[in-house]
Amino acid sequence: MRARPTVVLTRPQAEALHWQQRLQALGVATAVLPLIDIVPAQDAATRAALDTARQQLDRYRALMFVSPNAVRGFLAAPGIGAALAAALAAGTTRCWAPGPGTRLALQAAGIAAHAIDSPAPDAAQFDSESLWAVVAPQIDAHSRVLIVRGASQDAPAALQGSGREWLSRQLQAQGAQVELIGVYTRQCPAPTPQLLAALAQHCQPSPVVWLFSSSEAIAHLQQLLPQQDWRSQHALTTHPRIAEAALAAGFGTVRQCKPGVEEVRASIESWS
Repeated sequence: MRARPTVVLTRPQAEALHWQQRLQALGVATAVLPLIDIVPAQDAATRAALDTARQQLDRYRALMFVSPNAVRGFLAAPGIGAALAAALAAGTTRCWAPGPGTRLALQAAGIAAHAIDSPAPDAAQFDSESLWAVVAPQIDAHSRVLIVRGASQDAPAALQGSGREWLSRQLQAQGAQVELIGVYTRQCPAPTPQLLAALAQHCQPSPVVWLFSSSEAIAHLQQLLPQQDWRSQHALTTHPRIAEAALAAGFGTVRQCKPGVEEVRASIESWS
């Protein structure tokens, strides 16, 4: 690829627009094509679970947020923000974040940096495994941990959070009590004519790199374009599991980098 490629941003809309702003400031051409729609969970069962959690946040050793959307969805519930602030101030509860995006979302919501545990900025990966290496000493048989997550309407079970399930097993092996609460749903975007036309445009021979931060986005892309041959397409992924999914989907070139704007920029420049 001789010309510097355009980066197709496949994250949910709000995150994709944020990444577009940051990458374009670094001179990287981008196109926003969200492949995951985020829908807040507003059913009665979720509201009841959030109310129960609000009343006992100070009894949890930690709240693990799987993503920025988990942070926003949880803290949007009535009274949750104040209850979490009180639990953190009392020193009884910690917030866990598997990567820098979730950590920044917590800080943007007013959570002090010293109350958040996450992998070091120079960690090899930002995932549950790296987080566990940091937080394992906090856990004993009396610990309760609340995992705040999303759920998928249509993704295969293998794509619905293997990292958080791994973390749950580690916690349970230490004797901890693990509870989960879903505050949003991830789903495939509706196959509107506009979306399908935009996807088809970026599948044409051109300097394009698809940036994937989720295996689920790859599954949705295949669902939207089931007949597409991906052998001439290029994927940049932010985790080994996502790279495996891109290879399984048939992408001809698959590379991996850390999920940071500077790392993405450097990877794209090396593709030129």
